[in-house]
Amino acid sequence: MTNANKLIIGSDHAGFELKSKIISYFAERNTNVYDAGTYNTDSCDYPIIAKEVAKKVAAKQFEKGILICGTGIGMSIAANKIKGIRAAVVSDTCSAKMSRMHNNANILCIGSRIVGEALAKDIIDIWLSTGFEGGRHEKRISMLED
Repeated sequence: MTNANKLIIGSDHAGFELKSKIISYFAERNTNVYDAGTYNTDSCDYPIIAKEVAKKVAAKQFEKGILICGTGIGMSIAANKIKGIRAAVVSDTCSAKMSRMHNNANILCIGSRIVGEALAKDIIDIWLSTGFEGGRHEKRISMLED
């Protein structure tokens, strides 16, 4: 797997169980994913995990990232502090598709208290398989970067 195809995933304590299930899901599909933590359900500070994942995606060490916390909101706020990151909180398949097509989101944030395991897998599959539409959206993405 080349760096351009690598995927990084992280969670806080609230997202740990769902993250573990998602990592197993990737393993069943022979897809490597780098686990940036946390590694148990002990209370931890989500901004630390979000920052690590976002910095690695922004540095192009990984093409895309997934962050999981209770609602996905905290992780997205923290990740979006890093230049070059477009982290989207997604809780349905349509938003997953649109966040890639129109916003070229490079980090997917999911709330483990909002989204169940089956829906999370559907969201991730759609998000990973959808490309950026470009065109008129390029200008808007450039505006976000400035």
